[in-house]
Amino acid sequence: MSGPYVIRGSVSLPEAELMWRFSRSSGPGGQHVNTSDSQVELRFDLAATESLPPVWKERALKRLADRLVNGVVAVRASDHRSQWRNRETAAVRLAALLAEATAPPPKPRRPTRIPRGINERRLREKKQRGDTKRGRSGRDWH
Repeated sequence: MSGPYVIRGSVSLPEAELMWRFSRSSGPGGQHVNTSDSQVELRFDLAATESLPPVWKERALKRLADRLVNGVVAVRASDHRSQWRNRETAAVRLAALLAEATAPPPKPRRPTRIPRGINERRLREKKQRGDTKRGRSGRDWH
């Protein structure tokens, strides 16, 4: 493993709370696939963890509610032929998922008015365009 996987700031995934499971992958690998457990399933008990600040934990539980099974979030990886690379991929995916789920909500948009000059210019250009098109019709020709 390449060390702690940072979620955001100084908060990272605790290695002791990660649960790994390995199984045979249906992905790339040829005959090697039939003999090695290269697929990785990484599970993290979000409901029981103490490593996340309470506000982040609450936010993540709410945002990931549809992905949780008994408070546990699971990530699978079978993209690579080697178990080690799949472990790396799964850990990075989990860290990214938690970073997104714990992010603060976006600031509400403050409604702004369109400046009068811009609106007038739009209407003036629209009128000119209409005059141009009206001038193309052959109504006046005899």
